[in-house]
Amino acid sequence: MSASKIFHHLHHVCVVVRDLDRSVDYYRSLGVGPWQDYPSLSIYELSAADPTAYLQLRYRYANLGNFQLQLCQPGDGDTPQRRFLDERGEGVFHLGFSVDSVDQAEQEGLAMGLAILSSGRLPDRSGFTYFDTAGHGAGVTLEVRRSKLV
Repeated sequence: MSASKIFHHLHHVCVVVRDLDRSVDYYRSLGVGPWQDYPSLSIYELSAADPTAYLQLRYRYANLGNFQLQLCQPGDGDTPQRRFLDERGEGVFHLGFSVDSVDQAEQEGLAMGLAILSSGRLPDRSGFTYFDTAGHGAGVTLEVRRSKLV
C-alpha cells in the first residue's frame, strides 16, 4: 500500500495570537501583507466540542509567494486554539494542507490512527478537518482543507 499524500501540499501556516490587530500591525511593519479578514465560520456545518466558541475565532490572512500566513485570535470559549494559547502561549497552532477531497483525506487520517479535533463542511463538501497530532511528538496540529468549489 502506498503512503498517504494528504500532508504534501502546504497551503498555510496558522499562528495563534492574543491580540489579532496588534499582530497584524506588527507583521505589516515588517512588510508582510496585505491582510484580509477570513470569512465567518458560521456558513459551515461545524463538528466541534463547542460550536458557539468556534464562531468566536477571529482570523486574518496574508497570501505570500508560496503559502498563506494566517493569524487566529480565539475567543473565550473552549476551542483547541484557546487551549493552545492558554497552555503554550502564542505560536504555530497548525499547518494546513490542500487536498482534493476533505472527506477522503479525513478517512485516510482516521485510517492512520489520527483523532479529529474538529471539522467543518459546506454543502459542496469543501471545508476542513483538524487532526490531533500535537500530542504525538509533532508539536503542531495538522489540517486538511479544500476551498469552496465553484
